[in-house]
Amino acid sequence: MPQRLILVAKVKSPHLAATLRESIPAFLERGWSVTGEPGLVEAWDLSGLPAGSLRVDAELGAQEPPADLCLVLGGDGTLLYAARRVGLRGTPILGINLGSLGFLTAHPVSEAHSAVEAFLAGGLVPDRRFMLEAELWRDGRLLTRHTVLNDAVLAKGALARIMDLRLAVGDQDAGPIKADGLIVSTPTGSTAYSLSAGGPILHPCLEAFVVSPICPHTLTLRPTVVPATIPITISLDDAEDAHLTLDGQVGHRVLPGDRVRLHMAQTGITLLQRPGLDFFGLLQQKLHWGDR
Repeated sequence: MPQRLILVAKVKSPHLAATLRESIPAFLERGWSVTGEPGLVEAWDLSGLPAGSLRVDAELGAQEPPADLCLVLGGDGTLLYAARRVGLRGTPILGINLGSLGFLTAHPVSEAHSAVEAFLAGGLVPDRRFMLEAELWRDGRLLTRHTVLNDAVLAKGALARIMDLRLAVGDQDAGPIKADGLIVSTPTGSTAYSLSAGGPILHPCLEAFVVSPICPHTLTLRPTVVPATIPITISLDDAEDAHLTLDGQVGHRVLPGDRVRLHMAQTGITLLQRPGLDFFGLLQQKLHWGDR
């Protein structure tokens, strides 16, 4: 049985066709099968790759055993999507950055070919990331459950007034909170929305969450780091037009009286990185530390 590649890409990227030409032939030459969503067909045709070599599947092989690799061509948003759709099934993810920031897709587009060759030669190392499981409860009923890599955000709409929330960490009441919302972030997500809200950067190897208030009414309410082994509950006492947003991509309406329960997921994902990846070097590169 041939080895299987799941391809997830930012289909609107102007670099996609060229990157397909750089990254995919090495797999086809070795007899791998390639599966992608229908939106990939146009870029695949533009790349000049054999038309019959792409298997189109909107479910990305969800009904099949885990694939051998998920190749992500895009930015961090594309990788977050792939993490939920493919990575949670146990398939390792290799990210090639077609965007501008790329904390997660750490291999630049200029190194697409060499990154693929390094993978095929066994030269990449696994980088395990834990994930956050978010549940929305209403009147004692579970409405939805999602597993995300970056963060869960409970926030108000554009014209809504300030939110009244209550936060509990484990069985300890962390008090009532008046704010525009709350962000609960994993270490992976600590460089995303939480960082913009004043939260700290956590090293990816830590098992901890950051709870960051958004524009709190009390200025002494600051971002707080808590162990990931302790569940977090956010109760919505009063708010208009409140929403729970997961990884910035999945949203649910939240009503007064609802509760959001957050805890470390039982499953995580595996990113494939170059050996000796320097986390602080990555921060200097992406956040321009030391520049004037």
